[in-house]
Amino acid sequence: MTGSLKPSAMSAPRIISLLPSCTEIVHALGLGECLVGRSHECDFPESVRALPICTSTKVNPSASSAAIDREVKSLLQNALSLYHVDAAKLRELRPDVILTQAQCKVCAVSLPEVEQAVAEWTGAKPRVLSLSPQNLSDVWDDLHRVADALGISERGKEVVRGLKTRMVNIIEKTCVMTKRPTVACIEWLDPLMAAGNWVPELVDLGGGKNLFGEAGQHSPWLEWKSVREQNPDVLIAMPCGFDLARTRAEIAALTSLPDWPKLRAAKSGHVYLTDGNAFFNRPGPRLVESLEILAEILHPDLFKFGHEGKAWARL
Repeated sequence: MTGSLKPSAMSAPRIISLLPSCTEIVHALGLGECLVGRSHECDFPESVRALPICTSTKVNPSASSAAIDREVKSLLQNALSLYHVDAAKLRELRPDVILTQAQCKVCAVSLPEVEQAVAEWTGAKPRVLSLSPQNLSDVWDDLHRVADALGISERGKEVVRGLKTRMVNIIEKTCVMTKRPTVACIEWLDPLMAAGNWVPELVDLGGGKNLFGEAGQHSPWLEWKSVREQNPDVLIAMPCGFDLARTRAEIAALTSLPDWPKLRAAKSGHVYLTDGNAFFNRPGPRLVESLEILAEILHPDLFKFGHEGKAWARL
């Protein structure tokens, strides 16, 4: 549902965000204090952790990569949702706007689940705004859509302009590069999945040549044979939902595969671990930091933003 809030609600809209990237967008727009509820995965900035939680997951997040994959596939095959929406909590919080998504049933609560949760409400119902970004352009458009819906369109334009300017400062150096390292971005470790959607674009803008996954397309499953055949110069692990420590704890699922030591990236020491949960997996403002991370990794002689050790590390 699109459009802006009614004038009576524009001064201080009550917002529930059921998607981490939406929560970050709201804060980037300067309306963090208007958030009254969040999803169980919203964790940035730190202040949002104090907000009431309106969702939960049916999947054990502490299980191994392989076990999580089996559990997710089992739920989906039985036409079951991976999440629970607390409809009573939503109603109690009286939101003017609920932000959700329609991009991926695995990543977060979906639009139909939210619509079902508010379907039986009597009286005025909240505006439900659903985002479904596939590439960087969609992310900027979504930021505009959220700003428009909250009645601060000009502020949205300013924020997007600022984010793009930060990216241009990198692109001006990388766009003239003719010699680019080949890069494999891994979004899931067991089974293997390549990073798609906006990540291939980020690799290109960061001065690399992306090998797997297509810009604007969902992340594809990946055969280890293909990785060995393409033999990337650089391999970057960015598992969906994993922070840097969790990625390191799970990386053996990748490094134990046949002929791992023969891989060019492994032999040359160009295998990197990242905090995919905070950066690459979230289609929001911190995709700019994600580009900075890639630039640091791929061209350390040109870029130093201070993310090493906090957002990424060598294997």
